[in-house]
Amino acid sequence: MTFLPNKISMTERTTAAIGETLAGRRRGVRSALLFAGPAIIASIAYMDPGNYATNIQAGAGYGYTLLWVVLMANLIAMLFQALSAKLGIVTGRNLAEMCREQFPAPVVWAMWVVSEIAAMATDLAEFLGGAIGLALLFDMPLMAGMVVTAIVTYGILMFEGRGYRPMELIIGALVAVIGLCYVIEIFIAPIAWGEAAYHMVLPDIPDAAALTISVGIIGATVMPHAVYLHSGLTQNRAPARDQNERRKLVKFSNIEVVLALAVAGMINMAMVMMASSAFHAGHSEVAEIETAYHMLTPLLGGAAAAVFLVSLIVSGVSSSVVGTMAGQMIMQGFVRFYIPIWVRRLVTMVPAFAVVAIGVNATDALVLSQVVLSIALPVPMIALVLFTRNRKIMGEFANRRITDILAIAGSIIVLSLNCVLLAQTFGVEIPGLPA
Repeated sequence: MTFLPNKISMTERTTAAIGETLAGRRRGVRSALLFAGPAIIASIAYMDPGNYATNIQAGAGYGYTLLWVVLMANLIAMLFQALSAKLGIVTGRNLAEMCREQFPAPVVWAMWVVSEIAAMATDLAEFLGGAIGLALLFDMPLMAGMVVTAIVTYGILMFEGRGYRPMELIIGALVAVIGLCYVIEIFIAPIAWGEAAYHMVLPDIPDAAALTISVGIIGATVMPHAVYLHSGLTQNRAPARDQNERRKLVKFSNIEVVLALAVAGMINMAMVMMASSAFHAGHSEVAEIETAYHMLTPLLGGAAAAVFLVSLIVSGVSSSVVGTMAGQMIMQGFVRFYIPIWVRRLVTMVPAFAVVAIGVNATDALVLSQVVLSIALPVPMIALVLFTRNRKIMGEFANRRITDILAIAGSIIVLSLNCVLLAQTFGVEIPGLPA
């Protein structure tokens, strides 16, 4: 009797090829592409429907003025995603696990609760976005769109059981679809490129409402669950056999982070520029995704409106998948508690269904969810800075002085904006900022 060898999975082939590349037996562009994946998955969090809501409001209400906020948020995101990936590569543990090991139990439980709230806010934005897109594109009730989104999301999550590579390729393909959609939008919309470039580098907050949107942009761009998730995606993907291989992994990871988040940043800027071009002159009141879709057809044509919805649907589905993956990892890391993926998916869907059932405006809920995320964001940011600068934990990979300074500055910027937002929320006047 002849026994056929077990079929080697795509993930196993990728892991073996990565090992050969680290050992110096493989070279070239194809070998470098083996390391692409974790940052691509994390980058989808930076293109989720919450970005659509805040970017539409920013572009319609303030034209190109808030583009510098998008750029700043993206640069901060690059730094913190690189640090998160490095933590996983060097320690073999993800950020939630490190928090559980290093902090007292009461702190760990508090961090877990805040992180779970952030995960629910994340899923609210992602789930609603996909459902809104489906409801508009196929003229179905929003609740039906949510059911379809849930089914498709769960179907994609089933591929997670086949190892890391299939999921990386699926999410990579979805990112490519979103990018292509916005390349098309940029060609359709008449962009004032000079003005856009000017406002990318000129900080300006015109009024208090712009500040709220700016904090929302940061909350939609620098995502708490993505900071947690990235360390989990790298911790066991390609175990290093020595320090030299570890250095190579960190180098490839940094390159991937810059490229993946540069693409995400350009897509976010394209969203703001499209909204500015279409709505700012004469339709600055546009603040909802549904309104933006209906206005795009007479202003830029049916193709622009259809492409917008396709990108929104893909964004909602893919980011909902990634959000569920992150939520599962956060729970396991903090409290060592595992629940089936379908239960996790069901629990995080409840707030989104509740919002629709009680009649809350969907776009308002999206923007509010991003503000909640921005408030929760300092928790993983501060923890990540503390761990990656600690030589006892990181050894030779501990942050250099310039990295430390930039990471601390990024944390201070986010914390400061959050404090200003809270003061504004409770009616405290902010000196020098028009109401």
